[in-house]
Amino acid sequence: MAFSVSSSPAAVHSSSLSSSFEQPRAAQFGTFQPLDRSHLSSTAVNFSRRRCAVRPLNAAEPKRNDSIVPSAATLFAPEVVEKLEVEDYEKLAEELENASPLEIMDKALEKFGNDIAIAFSGAEDVALIEYAHLTGRPFRVFSLDTGRLNPETYKLFDEVEKRYGIRIEYMFPDAAEVQALVRSKGLFSFYEDGHQECCRVRKVRPLRRALKGLRAWITGQRKDQSPGTRSEIPIVQVDPVFEGLDGGIGSLAKWNPVANVKGNDVWNFLRAMNVPVNALHAKGYVSIGCEPCTRPVLPGQHEREGRWWWEDAKAKECGLHKGNIKEENLNGNGSVHANGTAMEDSYVELAEKLAASGVKVAKFRADGEEKAYAQQELQLGSFPTIVLFTKHSSRPIKYPSEKRDVDSLMAFVNALQ
Repeated sequence: MAFSVSSSPAAVHSSSLSSSFEQPRAAQFGTFQPLDRSHLSSTAVNFSRRRCAVRPLNAAEPKRNDSIVPSAATLFAPEVVEKLEVEDYEKLAEELENASPLEIMDKALEKFGNDIAIAFSGAEDVALIEYAHLTGRPFRVFSLDTGRLNPETYKLFDEVEKRYGIRIEYMFPDAAEVQALVRSKGLFSFYEDGHQECCRVRKVRPLRRALKGLRAWITGQRKDQSPGTRSEIPIVQVDPVFEGLDGGIGSLAKWNPVANVKGNDVWNFLRAMNVPVNALHAKGYVSIGCEPCTRPVLPGQHEREGRWWWEDAKAKECGLHKGNIKEENLNGNGSVHANGTAMEDSYVELAEKLAASGVKVAKFRADGEEKAYAQQELQLGSFPTIVLFTKHSSRPIKYPSEKRDVDSLMAFVNALQ
Protein backbone atom coordinates (compact mmCIF):
# COMPACT_ATOMS: atom_id res chain seq x y z
CA MET A 1 0.00 0.00 0.00
CA ALA A 2 1.28 3.44 -0.83
CA PHE A 3 0.13 6.93 0.12
CA SER A 4 1.24 9.75 -2.12
CA VAL A 5 0.83 13.44 -2.64
CA SER A 6 0.89 14.74 -6.20
CA SER A 7 1.59 18.33 -6.96
CA SER A 8 2.21 20.58 -9.88
CA PRO A 9 4.51 23.59 -9.48
CA ALA A 10 2.54 25.23 -12.25
CA ALA A 11 -0.54 25.19 -10.05
CA VAL A 12 1.09 26.68 -7.02
CA HIS A 13 3.75 28.76 -8.66
CA SER A 14 1.95 29.55 -11.90
CA SER A 15 3.81 32.83 -12.20
CA SER A 16 5.11 35.60 -10.04
CA LEU A 17 3.34 38.86 -9.44
CA SER A 18 4.06 41.41 -12.07
CA SER A 19 4.71 44.95 -10.94
CA SER A 20 6.12 46.24 -14.19
CA PHE A 21 2.95 46.18 -16.27
CA GLU A 22 0.70 49.13 -15.73
CA GLN A 23 -1.84 50.59 -18.10
CA PRO A 24 -0.76 54.13 -18.88
CA ARG A 25 -4.30 55.37 -19.25
CA ALA A 26 -5.62 53.81 -16.02
CA ALA A 27 -6.65 56.46 -13.51
CA GLN A 28 -4.76 56.33 -10.24
CA PHE A 29 -6.64 55.64 -7.05
CA GLY A 30 -6.59 58.54 -4.61
CA THR A 31 -4.06 60.59 -6.58
CA PHE A 32 -2.47 63.43 -4.62
CA GLN A 33 -3.24 66.73 -6.37
CA PRO A 34 -2.26 69.85 -4.38
CA LEU A 35 -4.07 73.11 -5.02
CA ASP A 36 -2.33 75.89 -6.89
CA ARG A 37 0.35 77.06 -4.50
CA SER A 38 2.14 79.59 -6.72
CA HIS A 39 1.28 82.33 -4.25
CA LEU A 40 2.97 80.54 -1.35
CA SER A 41 6.51 81.28 -0.29
CA SER A 42 8.92 78.59 -1.33
CA THR A 43 10.63 78.79 2.03
CA ALA A 44 7.45 78.49 4.06
CA VAL A 45 6.44 74.99 3.05
CA ASN A 46 8.42 71.81 2.41
CA PHE A 47 6.52 69.83 -0.23
CA SER A 48 8.54 66.63 0.10
CA ARG A 49 5.95 63.86 -0.03
CA ARG A 50 7.85 61.72 2.42
CA ARG A 51 8.27 64.40 5.04
CA CYS A 52 5.16 66.55 4.78
CA ALA A 53 1.98 65.87 6.71
CA VAL A 54 -1.16 66.97 4.89
CA ARG A 55 -4.77 67.13 5.90
CA PRO A 56 -7.76 67.26 3.55
CA LEU A 57 -9.57 70.57 3.61
CA ASN A 58 -12.93 68.94 3.20
CA ALA A 59 -13.47 65.96 5.48
CA ALA A 60 -16.74 65.00 3.83
CA GLU A 61 -16.91 61.82 1.70
CA PRO A 62 -16.02 62.70 -1.91
CA LYS A 63 -18.84 62.33 -4.41
CA ARG A 64 -18.64 59.66 -7.08
CA ASN A 65 -18.75 60.57 -10.73
CA ASP A 66 -19.23 58.26 -13.69
CA SER A 67 -15.55 57.41 -14.12
CA ILE A 68 -14.13 53.97 -13.32
CA VAL A 69 -12.16 55.23 -10.32
CA PRO A 70 -14.21 57.81 -8.40
CA SER A 71 -12.70 60.31 -5.99
CA ALA A 72 -9.39 60.05 -7.79
CA ALA A 73 -9.23 63.84 -8.00
CA THR A 74 -9.78 64.68 -4.32
CA LEU A 75 -8.06 67.99 -3.67
CA PHE A 76 -5.69 68.74 -0.83
CA ALA A 77 -3.88 71.77 0.42
CA PRO A 78 -0.85 71.80 2.73
CA GLU A 79 -2.56 73.11 5.85
CA VAL A 80 -0.11 71.88 8.48
CA VAL A 81 3.56 71.29 7.86
CA GLU A 82 5.57 69.16 10.22
CA LYS A 83 8.36 66.67 9.86
CA LEU A 84 7.31 63.09 10.48
CA GLU A 85 9.42 60.48 12.18
CA VAL A 86 9.78 57.07 10.55
CA GLU A 87 7.12 54.86 12.13
CA ASP A 88 8.18 51.71 13.96
CA TYR A 89 5.26 49.48 12.97
CA GLU A 90 6.53 46.46 14.88
CA LYS A 91 6.46 48.50 18.07
CA LEU A 92 3.06 49.96 17.19
CA ALA A 93 1.69 46.46 16.54
CA GLU A 94 2.87 45.37 19.97
CA GLU A 95 1.24 48.38 21.60
CA LEU A 96 -2.07 47.60 19.87
CA GLU A 97 -1.95 43.82 20.37
CA ASN A 98 -4.69 43.89 23.00
CA ALA A 99 -6.61 46.84 21.58
CA SER A 100 -10.18 46.50 20.34
CA PRO A 101 -10.92 46.64 16.59
CA LEU A 102 -12.65 49.98 17.15
CA GLU A 103 -9.56 51.46 18.83
CA ILE A 104 -7.31 50.12 16.07
CA MET A 105 -9.58 51.50 13.35
CA ASP A 106 -9.69 54.88 15.06
CA LYS A 107 -5.90 54.96 15.27
CA ALA A 108 -5.51 54.07 11.60
CA LEU A 109 -7.98 56.70 10.37
CA GLU A 110 -6.53 59.35 12.66
CA LYS A 111 -3.02 58.63 11.47
CA PHE A 112 -3.61 58.55 7.69
CA GLY A 113 -6.81 60.51 7.06
CA ASN A 114 -7.67 60.52 3.37
CA ASP A 115 -4.55 58.52 2.47
CA ILE A 116 -5.99 55.26 3.81
CA ALA A 117 -8.88 53.12 2.57
CA ILE A 118 -10.75 49.98 3.59
CA ALA A 119 -10.53 46.99 1.24
CA PHE A 120 -14.04 45.50 1.07
CA SER A 121 -14.65 42.09 -0.51
CA GLY A 122 -18.37 41.86 0.08
CA ALA A 123 -18.17 39.28 2.88
CA GLU A 124 -18.00 39.54 6.69
CA ASP A 125 -15.37 42.26 6.30
CA VAL A 126 -18.33 44.62 6.21
CA ALA A 127 -17.54 44.77 9.95
CA LEU A 128 -14.61 47.04 9.07
CA ILE A 129 -16.98 49.59 7.56
CA GLU A 130 -19.16 49.52 10.68
CA TYR A 131 -16.12 50.09 12.89
CA ALA A 132 -14.99 52.99 10.70
CA HIS A 133 -18.48 54.48 10.85
CA LEU A 134 -18.52 54.21 14.65
CA THR A 135 -15.30 56.22 14.97
CA GLY A 136 -17.12 59.23 13.55
CA ARG A 137 -14.18 59.94 11.24
CA PRO A 138 -14.43 60.23 7.44
CA PHE A 139 -13.31 57.07 5.67
CA ARG A 140 -12.91 55.61 2.20
CA VAL A 141 -13.81 52.15 0.91
CA PHE A 142 -12.64 50.42 -2.25
CA SER A 143 -13.46 47.05 -3.77
CA LEU A 144 -12.08 44.91 -6.59
CA ASP A 145 -14.79 44.08 -9.12
CA THR A 146 -13.35 41.09 -10.94
CA GLY A 147 -16.34 40.73 -13.25
CA ARG A 148 -17.08 37.29 -11.80
CA LEU A 149 -18.64 38.11 -8.43
CA ASN A 150 -21.92 36.63 -7.26
CA PRO A 151 -25.12 38.69 -7.74
CA GLU A 152 -25.58 38.63 -3.97
CA THR A 153 -22.24 40.41 -3.55
CA TYR A 154 -23.25 43.25 -5.87
CA LYS A 155 -26.50 43.62 -3.94
CA LEU A 156 -24.56 43.90 -0.69
CA PHE A 157 -22.39 46.64 -2.21
CA ASP A 158 -25.54 48.64 -2.94
CA GLU A 159 -26.94 48.09 0.56
CA VAL A 160 -23.68 49.17 2.17
CA GLU A 161 -23.50 52.36 0.12
CA LYS A 162 -27.04 53.29 1.12
CA ARG A 163 -26.65 52.44 4.82
CA TYR A 164 -23.45 54.41 5.34
CA GLY A 165 -23.98 57.16 2.78
CA ILE A 166 -20.73 56.34 0.97
CA ARG A 167 -19.61 55.54 -2.55
CA ILE A 168 -17.44 52.45 -2.87
CA GLU A 169 -14.47 53.09 -5.15
CA TYR A 170 -14.46 50.14 -7.54
CA MET A 171 -11.33 48.92 -9.27
CA PHE A 172 -11.64 46.87 -12.46
CA PRO A 173 -9.22 44.58 -14.30
CA ASP A 174 -7.73 45.66 -17.60
CA ALA A 175 -10.14 44.58 -20.35
CA ALA A 176 -7.38 43.69 -22.80
CA GLU A 177 -5.68 41.42 -20.26
CA VAL A 178 -8.92 39.64 -19.40
CA GLN A 179 -9.71 39.21 -23.08
CA ALA A 180 -6.29 37.74 -23.83
CA LEU A 181 -6.52 35.30 -20.91
CA VAL A 182 -9.99 34.04 -21.76
CA ARG A 183 -9.31 33.76 -25.50
CA SER A 184 -6.12 31.79 -24.97
CA LYS A 185 -7.11 29.55 -22.04
CA GLY A 186 -10.89 29.63 -21.74
CA LEU A 187 -13.19 30.72 -18.94
CA PHE A 188 -12.24 28.09 -16.39
CA SER A 189 -8.52 27.43 -16.86
CA PHE A 190 -7.92 27.87 -13.13
CA TYR A 191 -9.50 24.47 -12.45
CA GLU A 192 -6.66 22.86 -14.38
CA ASP A 193 -3.55 24.94 -13.73
CA GLY A 194 -4.34 26.89 -10.57
CA HIS A 195 -6.03 30.16 -9.73
CA GLN A 196 -2.97 32.40 -9.56
CA GLU A 197 -2.94 33.57 -13.18
CA CYS A 198 -6.60 34.57 -13.21
CA CYS A 199 -6.31 36.25 -9.81
CA ARG A 200 -3.24 38.14 -10.96
CA VAL A 201 -5.16 39.63 -13.89
CA ARG A 202 -8.51 40.22 -12.19
CA LYS A 203 -7.41 41.12 -8.65
CA VAL A 204 -3.72 41.65 -8.00
CA ARG A 205 -2.97 44.18 -10.74
CA PRO A 206 -6.10 46.26 -10.07
CA LEU A 207 -5.19 46.24 -6.37
CA ARG A 208 -1.65 47.35 -7.21
CA ARG A 209 -3.06 50.36 -9.10
CA ALA A 210 -5.37 51.19 -6.19
CA LEU A 211 -2.65 51.09 -3.57
CA LYS A 212 -0.36 53.31 -5.64
CA GLY A 213 -2.65 56.18 -4.63
CA LEU A 214 -2.59 55.42 -0.89
CA ARG A 215 -0.19 55.41 2.02
CA ALA A 216 -2.06 52.72 3.96
CA TRP A 217 -4.90 50.23 3.57
CA ILE A 218 -7.16 48.30 5.94
CA THR A 219 -7.97 44.61 5.52
CA GLY A 220 -10.28 42.11 7.19
CA GLN A 221 -7.64 39.42 7.69
CA ARG A 222 -7.94 37.26 10.82
CA LYS A 223 -5.44 34.83 12.31
CA ASP A 224 -8.01 32.03 12.41
CA GLN A 225 -9.04 32.57 8.81
CA SER A 226 -6.64 30.46 6.77
CA PRO A 227 -4.51 27.46 7.82
CA GLY A 228 -0.85 28.01 7.21
CA THR A 229 -0.97 31.57 5.84
CA ARG A 230 -2.61 33.98 8.30
CA SER A 231 -1.84 32.62 11.75
CA GLU A 232 0.85 35.24 12.44
CA ILE A 233 -0.49 38.40 10.83
CA PRO A 234 0.15 41.51 12.96
CA ILE A 235 -2.25 44.32 13.80
CA VAL A 236 -0.26 46.70 11.60
CA GLN A 237 2.76 46.20 9.41
CA VAL A 238 4.75 47.55 6.50
CA ASP A 239 3.17 45.91 3.46
CA PRO A 240 5.70 43.31 2.29
CA VAL A 241 4.43 43.14 -1.29
CA PHE A 242 2.80 46.34 -2.52
CA GLU A 243 3.97 49.94 -2.82
CA GLY A 244 2.12 53.08 -1.82
CA LEU A 245 1.93 56.65 -3.04
CA ASP A 246 5.56 57.51 -2.36
CA GLY A 247 6.86 54.37 -4.06
CA GLY A 248 9.46 51.90 -2.94
CA ILE A 249 9.71 49.39 -0.12
CA GLY A 250 8.13 50.66 3.07
CA SER A 251 5.89 53.20 1.38
CA LEU A 252 2.65 51.42 2.32
CA ALA A 253 1.25 50.45 5.72
CA LYS A 254 -1.19 47.58 6.13
CA TRP A 255 -3.70 47.55 8.99
CA ASN A 256 -5.51 44.39 10.16
CA PRO A 257 -7.92 45.58 12.91
CA VAL A 258 -9.64 42.19 13.38
CA ALA A 259 -6.46 40.08 13.24
CA ASN A 260 -7.01 38.80 16.78
CA VAL A 261 -10.78 38.45 16.56
CA LYS A 262 -12.40 35.04 16.13
CA GLY A 263 -14.84 34.51 13.29
CA ASN A 264 -17.73 33.86 15.71
CA ASP A 265 -17.05 37.14 17.49
CA VAL A 266 -17.13 39.03 14.19
CA TRP A 267 -20.56 37.57 13.51
CA ASN A 268 -21.78 38.38 17.01
CA PHE A 269 -20.77 41.99 16.35
CA LEU A 270 -22.52 42.08 12.97
CA ARG A 271 -25.75 40.74 14.48
CA ALA A 272 -25.60 43.07 17.46
CA MET A 273 -25.21 46.11 15.20
CA ASN A 274 -27.72 44.82 12.63
CA VAL A 275 -25.18 45.27 9.83
CA PRO A 276 -26.23 44.17 6.33
CA VAL A 277 -24.44 40.99 5.23
CA ASN A 278 -24.05 38.97 2.06
CA ALA A 279 -27.09 36.75 1.46
CA LEU A 280 -24.72 33.91 0.53
CA HIS A 281 -23.79 33.49 4.19
CA ALA A 282 -27.28 32.12 4.87
CA LYS A 283 -26.67 29.49 2.16
CA GLY A 284 -23.56 28.01 3.77
CA TYR A 285 -20.92 30.30 2.29
CA VAL A 286 -18.38 31.63 4.79
CA SER A 287 -15.39 32.91 2.83
CA ILE A 288 -16.68 34.59 -0.32
CA GLY A 289 -14.77 35.42 -3.49
CA CYS A 290 -15.51 35.02 -7.19
CA GLU A 291 -18.45 32.81 -8.11
CA PRO A 292 -16.51 30.00 -9.88
CA CYS A 293 -14.02 29.71 -7.00
CA THR A 294 -16.39 29.86 -4.03
CA ARG A 295 -18.71 27.20 -2.64
CA PRO A 296 -20.56 26.49 0.62
CA VAL A 297 -18.82 24.55 3.37
CA LEU A 298 -20.25 21.76 5.47
CA PRO A 299 -20.54 21.85 9.27
CA GLY A 300 -17.11 21.27 10.77
CA GLN A 301 -15.22 22.32 7.65
CA HIS A 302 -12.84 25.26 7.82
CA GLU A 303 -14.15 28.40 6.13
CA ARG A 304 -11.32 28.47 3.56
CA GLU A 305 -12.27 25.00 2.34
CA GLY A 306 -14.92 26.78 0.30
CA ARG A 307 -12.25 28.64 -1.69
CA TRP A 308 -10.16 27.02 -4.46
CA TRP A 309 -11.11 23.63 -3.04
CA TRP A 310 -9.06 21.83 -5.70
CA GLU A 311 -5.80 23.29 -4.36
CA ASP A 312 -3.58 22.83 -1.29
CA ALA A 313 -5.02 24.45 1.83
CA LYS A 314 -1.59 25.73 2.83
CA ALA A 315 -1.30 28.10 -0.14
CA LYS A 316 -4.79 29.60 -0.32
CA GLU A 317 -3.96 33.19 -1.07
CA CYS A 318 -5.00 34.88 -4.29
CA GLY A 319 -2.05 37.27 -4.27
CA LEU A 320 -3.64 40.16 -2.37
CA HIS A 321 -1.96 38.90 0.80
CA LYS A 322 0.92 37.00 -0.76
CA GLY A 323 3.24 38.27 1.93
CA ASN A 324 1.54 35.88 4.37
CA ILE A 325 3.08 32.86 2.64
CA LYS A 326 6.46 32.19 4.15
CA GLU A 327 9.39 31.41 1.89
CA GLU A 328 11.16 28.64 3.71
CA ASN A 329 14.41 26.99 2.87
CA LEU A 330 13.05 23.59 2.01
CA ASN A 331 16.48 21.98 2.25
CA GLY A 332 17.07 23.20 5.78
CA ASN A 333 13.75 23.16 7.59
CA GLY A 334 13.50 19.48 8.38
CA SER A 335 11.64 18.48 5.22
CA VAL A 336 12.58 15.35 3.28
CA HIS A 337 12.62 14.85 -0.47
CA ALA A 338 11.03 12.24 -2.66
CA ASN A 339 11.78 12.25 -6.36
CA GLY A 340 13.40 15.64 -5.94
CA THR A 341 10.27 17.19 -4.43
CA ALA A 342 10.12 18.66 -0.93
CA MET A 343 7.62 17.12 1.44
CA GLU A 344 5.84 19.22 4.09
CA ASP A 345 6.37 18.48 7.78
CA SER A 346 2.90 17.01 8.24
CA TYR A 347 3.59 14.41 5.55
CA VAL A 348 6.95 13.62 7.11
CA GLU A 349 5.31 12.99 10.48
CA LEU A 350 2.63 10.91 8.81
CA ALA A 351 5.29 8.79 7.11
CA GLU A 352 6.98 8.16 10.45
CA LYS A 353 3.73 7.05 12.08
CA LEU A 354 2.82 4.75 9.19
CA ALA A 355 6.27 3.23 8.79
CA ALA A 356 5.52 0.24 11.00
CA SER A 357 2.27 -0.55 9.15
CA GLY A 358 3.96 -0.85 5.77
CA VAL A 359 2.27 2.20 4.25
CA LYS A 360 4.78 4.33 2.40
CA VAL A 361 4.36 8.08 1.93
CA ALA A 362 5.88 9.87 -1.05
CA LYS A 363 5.44 13.07 -3.00
CA PHE A 364 5.84 13.26 -6.75
CA ARG A 365 5.47 15.86 -9.44
CA ALA A 366 2.52 15.50 -11.78
CA ASP A 367 3.52 18.04 -14.39
CA GLY A 368 5.25 17.77 -17.75
CA GLU A 369 5.17 14.25 -19.15
CA GLU A 370 3.78 12.93 -15.88
CA LYS A 371 0.74 15.19 -16.09
CA ALA A 372 -0.87 13.16 -18.87
CA TYR A 373 -0.26 9.97 -16.89
CA ALA A 374 -1.75 11.50 -13.75
CA GLN A 375 -4.84 12.60 -15.59
CA GLN A 376 -5.41 9.39 -17.57
CA GLU A 377 -4.29 6.70 -15.13
CA LEU A 378 -5.00 8.36 -11.80
CA GLN A 379 -8.00 10.46 -12.86
CA LEU A 380 -6.46 13.58 -11.35
CA GLY A 381 -7.96 16.74 -12.79
CA SER A 382 -6.32 19.27 -10.50
CA PHE A 383 -3.25 19.55 -8.33
CA PRO A 384 -2.08 19.06 -5.66
CA THR A 385 -4.08 15.94 -4.79
CA ILE A 386 -3.56 13.28 -2.13
CA VAL A 387 -4.26 9.70 -3.20
CA LEU A 388 -4.08 6.36 -1.43
CA PHE A 389 -3.03 3.22 -3.27
CA THR A 390 -4.49 0.11 -1.64
CA LYS A 391 -4.74 -3.51 -2.79
CA HIS A 392 -8.43 -3.51 -1.92
CA SER A 393 -9.28 -1.03 -4.70
CA SER A 394 -8.66 -1.23 -8.45
CA ARG A 395 -7.76 2.44 -8.59
CA PRO A 396 -6.19 5.01 -6.25
CA ILE A 397 -8.57 6.64 -3.77
CA LYS A 398 -8.56 10.44 -3.58
CA TYR A 399 -8.42 12.18 -0.21
CA PRO A 400 -11.56 14.39 -0.26
CA SER A 401 -10.74 16.84 2.53
CA GLU A 402 -8.44 19.87 2.56
CA LYS A 403 -7.27 19.23 6.11
CA ARG A 404 -3.57 18.43 6.02
CA ASP A 405 -3.03 17.80 9.73
CA VAL A 406 -1.61 14.42 10.71
CA ASP A 407 -4.70 13.25 12.61
CA SER A 408 -6.99 13.83 9.62
CA LEU A 409 -4.61 12.08 7.24
CA MET A 410 -4.20 9.16 9.65
CA ALA A 411 -7.99 8.79 9.90
CA PHE A 412 -8.22 8.64 6.10
CA VAL A 413 -5.53 5.96 5.79
CA ASN A 414 -6.74 3.83 8.72
CA ALA A 415 -10.29 3.84 7.42
CA LEU A 416 -9.20 2.33 4.10
CA GLN A 417 -6.40 -0.09 5.02
